[in-house]
Amino acid sequence: MVKQCNNIKYYFDSTWWEEALSSAGVGAVLCYLAWRQSPKTIPVGDGWWGAGEKPITEDETIHRFVVTTSVEEIEDLQRRIDQTRFTDPLEDSRFNYGFNSNYLRQVVSYWRHQFDWEKQVKVINQYPHFKTKIEGIEVHYVHVRPVQKAGQTVLPLMMVHGWPGSFYEFYRIIPLLTKTDSDVVFEVICPSIPGYGYSEAPHKKGFNTLEAARIFHKLMERLGFTEFYVQGGDWGAFITNNMAQMKPECIRGLHLNMVIARTDSLGQLLSLVIGRYLPFLVGFTKEDVRRLYPYMEKNIFDILRETGYLHIQATKPDTAGCGLNDSPVGLAAYILEKFSSWTDLGNRDLEDGGLERKFSLDDLLTNVMIYWTTCSIIPSMRFYKENLKKDFKTRVDRVTSVYVPTGLASFPDELLHCPRAWAGSRFTDVRSFTYMPRGGHFAALEEPQLMAQDIIQFVEKVESKDHK
Repeated sequence: MVKQCNNIKYYFDSTWWEEALSSAGVGAVLCYLAWRQSPKTIPVGDGWWGAGEKPITEDETIHRFVVTTSVEEIEDLQRRIDQTRFTDPLEDSRFNYGFNSNYLRQVVSYWRHQFDWEKQVKVINQYPHFKTKIEGIEVHYVHVRPVQKAGQTVLPLMMVHGWPGSFYEFYRIIPLLTKTDSDVVFEVICPSIPGYGYSEAPHKKGFNTLEAARIFHKLMERLGFTEFYVQGGDWGAFITNNMAQMKPECIRGLHLNMVIARTDSLGQLLSLVIGRYLPFLVGFTKEDVRRLYPYMEKNIFDILRETGYLHIQATKPDTAGCGLNDSPVGLAAYILEKFSSWTDLGNRDLEDGGLERKFSLDDLLTNVMIYWTTCSIIPSMRFYKENLKKDFKTRVDRVTSVYVPTGLASFPDELLHCPRAWAGSRFTDVRSFTYMPRGGHFAALEEPQLMAQDIIQFVEKVESKDHK
């Protein structure tokens, strides 16, 4: 009897714990698999960026906005240009020391005597502009409806610019997206990041890409869009990434012309060592090898040469911004130098910086004038400090993957190249990865035809798969 009781006791003791542990193990595995498979999001949050305290209610009215100018504004600009003091460049320095002042004199002469700001204001106003107040600040955007043909599907697309660009970067690509021969055509919305151009600057500290992403989600909700595509480069790439991470259910697809992926894993470091000699082992293509190597020169030394501005803007933007906000020629030199080197680093060895190879002076100076007339250079520079004041790599959006369908356009003269093999560390659903034949950082303005074609083919892939 004692033996039987002992056996029963042993049975209950051992079997109960074994079954419990087994069930717990299976449950843990199932929970882990569910966690791995379910898209993880980042917090949406909320904010108030207006002056003073947040009111109980906020006016959500959308109203038309028209860009204007005045005789006084133009005369003030001309007076300041006339008072510019130039410094002679070093012999044979070209653009290696920054914007060459010999060529700067030519640009300034054109600006003073030939550039027609009143005419360019009309060009800016060719598309409908609007403003609406979100989280206490006026948000500006351009909203262009398409020319729809029979059988075409109209899809909303938000395009977000970066620094030192503006919504005007998209003026050459808008007509290629709002009138197409494809089965899809786009209703395009181009907002100005708060603090840039005609969007009001935040009045409080802390406004970064996460805050901009939330505000742009609220903008699209206010416009009545529950699902839409997003596209971005530079800061626009970070903002649209964040939009996809916050509310993946709203983002039908994400298209980027600046590919952002983590590059600090052991696997990626090993791939750098192996990739130059045995690229197929680490998933590199011949084009990846051409763009990545020699690695130290292209990814370390060139970046150090090109990011001095970043350190200034990420630490003391208001100090450097004072001079730029007061001198139109200083502002032009500061902005246009980026349109030279970031389009092609080889432009640093040219006397004219290669500026007019891809851009017209009218387009370049119109972008400068948007900064000048709105006094937005300082708040636009502050965006760097707000985003880089803490360890950027450990921020929640940097350690969270992107789960929406993604299209990546890799332009050969972008400052940094990200192979497709690395992109998978961040983007879990890459539908297209295009090695573009030419182009640099300001792709929409520089190569609008190539960019439009890539956006369209990506969206066609997403739409065709989703409808199967």
